[in-house]
Amino acid sequence: MPRVSPFQIKLSAEERKVLERRTRRYTLPYFEVLRAKMILLAADGQSNNEIAAYLGIGRDVVSLWRKRFFQERLPGLEERPRPGRPPVFPPRGGRAGQSHRL
Repeated sequence: MPRVSPFQIKLSAEERKVLERRTRRYTLPYFEVLRAKMILLAADGQSNNEIAAYLGIGRDVVSLWRKRFFQERLPGLEERPRPGRPPVFPPRGGRAGQSHRL
């Protein structure tokens, strides 16, 4: 028996407009487009299992984003800082130890 999410999504007209715009933007990172699609499908009454199968992702991923959107609305779909050391990139102009030939 499939589980029903306790986080039922009902979108305002403005939220739906923003999410639909995100799904059509080719310049957005894929994860932002995917999150918008998840929420739109959830608002249309799809279950987590149906959304996961349709988008080819894990049910737990759908569950996480549905819950975050339910609790925080659009700001909940934004990327959060991750723990750990930030990435360090070498100075511009090449890799350390590389000689530059003219």
